[in-house]
Amino acid sequence: MTFVSLMAAAAAAPAPAAGDNPYGLLQALQEGGVISWTVFLILVTMSVGTFYILFTKFFEQQKIISQGNKVRASFWNSPNLRDAAGKLDQKSAYRAIVDDTLTAQDQHGKLTNPIDQHDWMANSLARSQGGIGARLGEGLAFLATVGSTAPFIGLFGTVVGIYRALIKIGASGQASISTVAGPVGEALIMTALGLVVAVPAVLAYNWLIRRNKSIMEDLAAFTNDLHGYVMSEGKVKPAAVAAGTANAGSASVARGAQTRSGAAPTPAGSQPLTTGQTSTGQQAGGTGTTTVDRR
Repeated sequence: MTFVSLMAAAAAAPAPAAGDNPYGLLQALQEGGVISWTVFLILVTMSVGTFYILFTKFFEQQKIISQGNKVRASFWNSPNLRDAAGKLDQKSAYRAIVDDTLTAQDQHGKLTNPIDQHDWMANSLARSQGGIGARLGEGLAFLATVGSTAPFIGLFGTVVGIYRALIKIGASGQASISTVAGPVGEALIMTALGLVVAVPAVLAYNWLIRRNKSIMEDLAAFTNDLHGYVMSEGKVKPAAVAAGTANAGSASVARGAQTRSGAAPTPAGSQPLTTGQTSTGQQAGGTGTTTVDRR
């Protein structure tokens, strides 16, 4: 075969399509077989579950935070606990604590061998608060599991892909870099997918745990204030509310005193003398002593 015929054969050969990549995710799944497809579906399921839990828990936490702001704004201004409970949403976490408090208060008198009311209320509030904490923690174990296992699941898919690629290369009898690099690189895609699934799960887990801790601290403060309110029959309220009430009372007393002072002005000359002034209110000169006209 002459050089001219070789050139003609090369020209007649079909050119590869533009952008046609023989390697990629789909090719890696096909090379890996059933095991690679199973690993891929597991990782996709983990990723979907991670983002579902992230958004649902975020909205749940945000709802409780907004309820806490509402409690601080108007709850403690009510005349009694039942009226205060009516200001809260029916299915809110704070409403559940108040309802459990009222139920425990009613049931304490029905005990045949009653225990101390302080201990009874404390146990009831702790149980209610623990139930809310358990509901807030639902789904977080899934995030922790995904964050810790997804990289290894992806690595397993990579190992299987590399194994099948090497078996295929060995059967073909070609061991050049071009025949080895492509299939092995395809298999590494599964490891990358495992990391892509694991990193958001770990970040979401840590973020939600931190927000849950802040919410539980607010709930603990509320239950403590509620306990003191019930045990004192409404006489003990949070410090901020008590300070606001005291300030309002002081302002009312001051306004009343100012009003009485304006209604009955002090007659001229009835004010006590001070050092450096005469009885007519003029400043005395010289020694700065009080000068009184006795004539």
